Amino acid sequence: MTEKKQAEECATMLQALAEPNRIRIIECLRTGSMNVTQLAKALDVEIVNVSHHLGVLRLAGLVEDIKDGRFVIYSLHPKVFRSDNTKGTYLDLGWCRVEIPHN
Repeated sequence: MTEKKQAEECATMLQALAEPNRIRIIECLRTGSMNVTQLAKALDVEIVNVSHHLGVLRLAGLVEDIKDGRFVIYSLHPKVFRSDNTKGTYLDLGWCRVEIPHN
């Protein structure tokens, strides 16, 4: 049986993913790290909205950020997202593994 803490962490991650633009952000970050401006341009979404969604994803532990000069660079968190070069990227929630196939 899943422990309460693990179930809560999993639920937090799934709640963070339960928004279409956040899924689109994850898809963009699969190709590599990007800053807010790059993501906003790629998604055709306002910077303020992308910034908000990145904050939710970061708090849920799905993305990580690194300060690079005046920019913050976002990437998929390597402890959660794993890459299998033959099949694609998958989201590892411990007991639950979700594959994200290559396009």
